[in-house]
Amino acid sequence: MAVTQEGIGADTPMGGTLVANGATFRVWAPGAQAVYVVLSADLDYTPDPADRLAQDPATGHWTGCVGGVTDGAAYRYWVVGAGSAGFKRDPYARELHYYQGVALDDYNDSHCVLRDPSGYRWVAPDFRPPPFHQLAVYQFHVGVFYARDENGKDIRANRVSKFFDALDRIPYLADLGVNAVQPLPFVEFWTDCSLGYNGTDLFSPEMDYCVDPGDPAFTARYLPRINARLAARGQAPKTAAELSSHVNQLKLFVDVCHLYGLAVIADVVFNHAGGAFNEQSIDFFDRPADPGDANNLFFNVNGADWAGGRVFGYQKNDVGEFLIDNLRVFLGEYGLDGVRYDEVRVIDWNGGWQFLQGMTSTVRFLKSDAVQIAEYWDDHRPLAVTPPPGGMGFDVGYEDRLRGAVRTVLAQAAGGAGAAVTMDVVRDSLYTRAGFSSAWRQYQHLENQDLVYDPHGDKQPRIAALAGGGDARSWYATSRARVANGLLLTAPGVPMLFMGQEFLEDKFWSDWPGAANLFIDWDGLEGGDRQMGDFHRCVRDLLWLRRRYPALTGEGLNVFHVHNDNRVIAFHRWVPGAGQDVVVVASLNETTFYHGSYLLGLPLAGGWAEVFNSDVYECWVNPNVQGNYGGVTADGPARDGLAQSAGVTLPANGLLVFARNRV
Repeated sequence: MAVTQEGIGADTPMGGTLVANGATFRVWAPGAQAVYVVLSADLDYTPDPADRLAQDPATGHWTGCVGGVTDGAAYRYWVVGAGSAGFKRDPYARELHYYQGVALDDYNDSHCVLRDPSGYRWVAPDFRPPPFHQLAVYQFHVGVFYARDENGKDIRANRVSKFFDALDRIPYLADLGVNAVQPLPFVEFWTDCSLGYNGTDLFSPEMDYCVDPGDPAFTARYLPRINARLAARGQAPKTAAELSSHVNQLKLFVDVCHLYGLAVIADVVFNHAGGAFNEQSIDFFDRPADPGDANNLFFNVNGADWAGGRVFGYQKNDVGEFLIDNLRVFLGEYGLDGVRYDEVRVIDWNGGWQFLQGMTSTVRFLKSDAVQIAEYWDDHRPLAVTPPPGGMGFDVGYEDRLRGAVRTVLAQAAGGAGAAVTMDVVRDSLYTRAGFSSAWRQYQHLENQDLVYDPHGDKQPRIAALAGGGDARSWYATSRARVANGLLLTAPGVPMLFMGQEFLEDKFWSDWPGAANLFIDWDGLEGGDRQMGDFHRCVRDLLWLRRRYPALTGEGLNVFHVHNDNRVIAFHRWVPGAGQDVVVVASLNETTFYHGSYLLGLPLAGGWAEVFNSDVYECWVNPNVQGNYGGVTADGPARDGLAQSAGVTLPANGLLVFARNRV
């Protein structure tokens, strides 16, 4: 049918949008001489005047309406510019498909697909994410995280894992005790596999993370598992038709996370796009005569790049709207609960200060309970979490002081019993960074996707390997790694775990499905490696301890005891105005202080319950566990600047948590 202007107005949304009797189209291409909408996946096209969109010279937008178009229709634009003519994918496309559904090589000719945003029935529409200060986040990579066949056999090798595969681990993550997941970027990227930071089509889920309905596994493996998972939560089954679209497969992942109490935080890359582009991408979208930096519509006129890709032109209103619209779709249509922004400093460096302020303010207006996390490594960190006009307005900012301090003392302790260990660095890192208004605004982690990524030349050991000096299964490794993770999960701030960290994974990781030797070891966790299972139990109990005791997510902190020679640190956590006091004691001493011989100040007189003891997890249940028989009584003399003290039994390489009131 011919393009008309029926129903087109100033509020017509960008991209291809299904309406009552067809679809509207709106695209920004101010330098184009003509733009046609092509409702076909065919590679052969001759411009037809009936397909031409109408131009608004004042805005550079081209618009039109086509009747009779329905969900699942293929489309692209044919853009005629001063320099060339040819297909372009819709920058706002919600879904891409390979040409005729064949090989990976056909990404270059993939076409857009129209999708009805109301075509998915949400099963957990009333989910609300946790308050920001209570978040505990799990980061993972969809493509290599988890995948098993009908017989439970690991099938990750030489195969990209799917959103549907990751669903099998949602109950596990809910049981672990995290309350939010942060998948690495899952929008379309041009390579066969990737960390996800080279996205090219920002609105559409990565095609290889989705399952074609024609794949026998769709109905034989995935649909029964999905419906069993839903039935376990009292929900009606999904049909193959409802889950046939890529968008709905992403929505199902988000929905099932919500059903199990997990918020989903999108990892978005607004500091650049690509790494490479093909002719049909947003690169030089309006096909200028001179394909130089100054004429690249979506990108920086100064030709700036980052990580091999092109930096966006943040000073252009339409570019800013494009990126903010991406968030509107993620938080609205796709139901996501927060955003982690990659390398924000690059945006700031390239004239994006006002864009960042407008973006964070818009998101706060659209969805006030959606957390915004900034990876901002510049010298003036507080700018990220300071409200406008003085700052950028993010809620939480990446912090590396605790990470560096814990890694430092682990490396020192690995030198042996006689090595000097400086616990002062841990003390200093526990206090809130100057300029941050609240402790919870710090995003704390010991591992992340970059730090332990195998191809990176500057990678650092995983905590299990670092703690054992290379032997991740020795008592030294397991006990010190328990202390390290205990410090992370009892410290002020929002903690983030990287996949496998919770069960003593010591290998670097890779996004390449061919690197099976670097997959995280689910078989080890599930019975092949007892130490992995014991360590998982420890981290699980720490996460639930954090959820039970509000002091561990509160603002109160006093590091009242540091003894470098003894390798011991102790700190008090509480909720200002409410008390609920907790004391954490960590030791990297290779010798136990027996029979209450370690005299430690305590903030309040009377009984303190021992609510966590890491020593019990060594060969669970450790028959030789050293502890305090349920608690201690603070009735001794003043010590550590506190009015009373108690004699504590402190296990070697151990972490204890005492609470004023057992919960």
